[in-house]
Amino acid sequence: MMSSMRYIYIFIFTIDLLTLNLSAQKISNIENNHKRPNILFILADDQSPFDLKLYNKSSILETPVLDKLASEGMVIDGAYHMGSWTAGVCTPSRHMIMSGRTVWHIPDKPQYENKRNPYIGNINLVPADLPEHTLAEIFNRSSYKTMRTCKSNNSYTAANEKFMVNHEKICREADDENGSAWHAQQVLNYLNDRDVNNEKDPFLIYLGFSHPHDTRNGKVDLLAKYGAVNHTDINSLPPANTKQPSLPQGYLESHPFSIGGSRDENKVSGVWKNRDEQTIRNELGREFACSENIDIQIGQVLQKLDEMGELDNTYIIYTADHGIAIGRHGLQGKQNLYEHTLRVPFIVKGPGIKAGSRAQGNIYLLDVLGTLCDLANIEAPKTMESTSFKSVLEGQQTTVRDVIYGVYSNNNGTTPGIRSVRKGDWKLIKYDRLDGKVRETQLFNLKENPHELLKEHHATAVTALTGVTPSPEQVNLAGDPSYAGKLKEMEDLLLAEMRNHDDPYRLWNQPDEGLIRKGAKSKSKKKSKK
Repeated sequence: MMSSMRYIYIFIFTIDLLTLNLSAQKISNIENNHKRPNILFILADDQSPFDLKLYNKSSILETPVLDKLASEGMVIDGAYHMGSWTAGVCTPSRHMIMSGRTVWHIPDKPQYENKRNPYIGNINLVPADLPEHTLAEIFNRSSYKTMRTCKSNNSYTAANEKFMVNHEKICREADDENGSAWHAQQVLNYLNDRDVNNEKDPFLIYLGFSHPHDTRNGKVDLLAKYGAVNHTDINSLPPANTKQPSLPQGYLESHPFSIGGSRDENKVSGVWKNRDEQTIRNELGREFACSENIDIQIGQVLQKLDEMGELDNTYIIYTADHGIAIGRHGLQGKQNLYEHTLRVPFIVKGPGIKAGSRAQGNIYLLDVLGTLCDLANIEAPKTMESTSFKSVLEGQQTTVRDVIYGVYSNNNGTTPGIRSVRKGDWKLIKYDRLDGKVRETQLFNLKENPHELLKEHHATAVTALTGVTPSPEQVNLAGDPSYAGKLKEMEDLLLAEMRNHDDPYRLWNQPDEGLIRKGAKSKSKKKSKK
């Protein structure tokens, strides 16, 4: 009897142990499922989405790491940077990323206060304590470990200083110590330290590259791959090479009208004011060499995360601060509102994102902050004007807004500048520059004319160079009477967006509403719209 009872006790004890083990495993699984995600935000400097095969199948740029990232996550087709009130478009773009605020509601670099964004000093529109509500500080308060590496200028210094670890350097040379590898190495060093110290708190890493922004000094092997050279002689053209990228869709030797006062990167070494075939193809080759090197460096970082077992619990975002022209529309720089420059590449991989998915999105870069807060379950600050696109990433909706507003204004005699608005397939661009000397209107159906081709693109000399023969409807439709109704609709929509975003200027055919058409000071007393 005693022997039987012993076996019964042993059986019950064994069952209890199994139950405890299962309960502990269940609790462990619950904890793992609710483990806070890491964030790796990767920012290229000056990259058009059309450089990448993901957005342009005819591109010869090879980015296997980004391609894999896209195949395991989501590509967003409609990602925009909103615009700029200075020729150094990087500055407002990065302020918007860090603060989650719209283009007229952000500060400038201290030396330019009250000169480029006329609202600086108006605390209702540009809060004085904004640095306390920027990316790193928000995540610091939520027990994240924050780290940043990026270039050391044209950025939001007060926000950058909030990162617990911050490494800054302009790296645009071909060697690893002064090129893209330097930025990647800072991240690898940081991850190695975390590994050695067995750090368990989640991280937010901001990995910003200085390339492919000019000067595009590529590595020798990658330059050879794309048939390019680091051209330095202003008195000669770079050599032609069949390995170079073809001229981009939308190429012109010059823009059909002056866009007035825009620097258009006319001092870039290797290009200067040249927009001929040899110069543009060589410069694209340099751009591609620098971009592929970035891809290689990202691969090193992702491999380290995988080795640490952190990759699957990390949201990875790849984007750029804005696009770039490099020959498109006869332009070289980023001081325009065509799609190649206003749009940015945008790839996201992470928990809950369907592999190989794609969405229109209609997001701004300023929406990144709100989305990261949403993904990390962190309360967003009241200063933030972001719209989270978490629902897009999770496949619950395809867009977060219907209308996209764009601005380029440069306070050197060229205000109001350029404005654009897009809704659905339709886009309007208006130019009001040089005290009324430049007043132009463009209307495009982007479904039929995705590269915003103009009548100049139909010229035989141009089609012979590009190998592209546009269809008849691929032109500016603003002067076509049959689209007068659509033009009026888009004009009204643009004015509404300018009002909604506290645009301090008005164009020549808009009511001035007590605002200004040129100059640096606004008469507006409007409050910020939340």
